[in-house]
Amino acid sequence: MSEQEPVLVVGATGWLGGQVVDRLLARGKKVRALVRPASNAAKLEAKGVEIARGDMLDLDSLVVAMTGTAAVITTAAGYTGKNKNAYEIDTRGNANLAIAAGKAGVSRFVLTSILTSDQTPNVPHFWHKKLAEDKLEELGVPFVALRPGAFFDQIAKIGGDPFEKGRIIWLGSGSVPLTFVLTSDLATYLAEAVDADIADGERIDLGWTRPISMREAAALASRLTGKKIRVLSMPTGLLRAAGKIGGKSAPRMSDMGAMAAWFDSGRYVANTSRQGELFGPVPTPEDAIARFAGGLGH
Repeated sequence: MSEQEPVLVVGATGWLGGQVVDRLLARGKKVRALVRPASNAAKLEAKGVEIARGDMLDLDSLVVAMTGTAAVITTAAGYTGKNKNAYEIDTRGNANLAIAAGKAGVSRFVLTSILTSDQTPNVPHFWHKKLAEDKLEELGVPFVALRPGAFFDQIAKIGGDPFEKGRIIWLGSGSVPLTFVLTSDLATYLAEAVDADIADGERIDLGWTRPISMREAAALASRLTGKKIRVLSMPTGLLRAAGKIGGKSAPRMSDMGAMAAWFDSGRYVANTSRQGELFGPVPTPEDAIARFAGGLGH
């Protein structure tokens, strides 16, 4: 892999993608970012990042952006970005990325997928990641898929700083163990995956050393900081009912309800053995939650 060729980051203006850019720069990589024509790229340019203007729904722009790159990392997700074209981005957009990678001869494509996505045809935004994996495989693109669990830091901050508010808002049961990750850790793994000894087509689970329930996570956070934190659970049935009412938010609410039901099944659990082999010691829940709290100044 040429050190003179940049790594293209798709989703570089987002919360996860921005951290991936920083990790790559810290590793001495040149970085190119795919940025939509109307988006502000000043912060990326100030870091020395090359800007490629384009859009996931514009195939030709993707081919241009990927040409001459050492690798491609995509963190883009229409669903989490609440984009008005979310469905198109997560379906046609992801397919376009795979097609463009094939046309540009990309030698390593790193996909941010989702844990258990291949088991969840009833959770649309999970299943779309599985279809993205399949498209890359179908086209013979040399890819690796990192499948992280739920983003603990993003979930815990819904509604504000959980340590100041004294609560975490959660979807579904608070007592079922599942796999979590921190965004900062995932960003590190994505950057390292560019050069890691990973076979083409590998799907790699990412998480902590053990699954924990949200109530256990809140109890850990309380013990570590001395601040009482409770869990406010939104029943799965309520989310699903909201999805049936109709309106613009109905598909998203229905998707969230299906996701919460999957969490409640107890099967949203990672096998982190390969993660440990590739990226070093797997974080414990205690370590991860302590770092999360420290990052918020607690």
